[in-house]
Amino acid sequence: MDLLYRSVEIILENQDASGAYVACPTFPTYHYCWFRDASYVAYAMDLAGCSDSAARYHDWAVHTILTHRAVVRRGLKKLERGLLPELGEYIHTRYHLDGSAETDGEWPNFQLDGIGTWLWSLSEHLRLTGRSLTDEQRQAIELCVDYLVALWDRPCYDCWEERPDRLHTYTLSALYRGLACFAEVRPAVPDVLSRIEAAVRMRAVRGDHFIKDLDGEDAVDGNLVAVALPNCLVDPSDPIMHATIARIESDLRKNGSGVHRYAADTYYGGGEWILLTAWLGWYYAQVGERDRARQLLAWVEAQADHRGDLPEQIAVNLNQPAYLNKWRERWGENARPLLWSHAAYIILRHALNRSVETQIKAYPHGRQSSEGASTCWPSSTIWKRLCAWLPYSSAPATK
Repeated sequence: MDLLYRSVEIILENQDASGAYVACPTFPTYHYCWFRDASYVAYAMDLAGCSDSAARYHDWAVHTILTHRAVVRRGLKKLERGLLPELGEYIHTRYHLDGSAETDGEWPNFQLDGIGTWLWSLSEHLRLTGRSLTDEQRQAIELCVDYLVALWDRPCYDCWEERPDRLHTYTLSALYRGLACFAEVRPAVPDVLSRIEAAVRMRAVRGDHFIKDLDGEDAVDGNLVAVALPNCLVDPSDPIMHATIARIESDLRKNGSGVHRYAADTYYGGGEWILLTAWLGWYYAQVGERDRARQLLAWVEAQADHRGDLPEQIAVNLNQPAYLNKWRERWGENARPLLWSHAAYIILRHALNRSVETQIKAYPHGRQSSEGASTCWPSSTIWKRLCAWLPYSSAPATK
């Protein structure tokens, strides 16, 4: 089984008719579309040559943002008067697949990083496909830029939906990249970018490395790779980034295995995360340490089950083993397949080989189309769904 091809298949199979990517189809708690997860998935699909799939997601994102525009603008007006918006007046971190708001007030929904990541992902989609902004896309971008400019320095939940009273290094880097992608939209953006960079460099460094939260304890998080890649707040070769990677290696990888979220993590016992391991590999590929990147790629591939499904995390080298069964009793087995895990794998394969689209089209089970382009051969059960999205000219005969 070629895990690259299987990863594309899994993602396409689990893209809703609305264009939304469900976080995990078999894990009821994750039956939503998160801007964060889905934006990385869309980027991976662009790299794989599945730009129509990515476009459908971005259409969903634009529609969802504009559907809730009035209440978000109302919240921004409150901020101008020195008042805090109500919970429903924020752009939610996740929505139902049809774009409607998730209304469980006990589950944190005020997270800013996903909107920054969506702006970056949309920018990459336009760059990779050569497409131009539509009027609706511009309207959604303007709303998101206004939203992030107004809220960037307010504490919110981090990307793991924890620590709502803090400013998070990963979150700020995601906002930095998203705003930088569309800096021309509002005159205030360049100043905000400078303030974000200054805040991270002055308040998110302990000794020689970045830390998880501004003004926090001396602890790293696996997501800090993003400060350099893809968020470009610092260059991957920056000495602070090098030291941060070294701390991730020493604190969050046990026995040279996968990457943990952070040392005190107890979610499902605090196991090793597929997407973070692939992300670290992406970094190594970017800085030319290809052997290290290939080792991490091999580890990720070894975690796929007999169907080619990658989980969210694996229960080895647990931080707190006693918490594993507690979470299983509450929510069942760990999420599998997690679409973000498969997306991270595609991104790492691309970083090492620079053309996963070519690999997809040259998949051994493919055939030559009438126009001479190599095409994939998906399983017949989902072919009709796939052929409308992948750049294939015709479908194979049903087996």
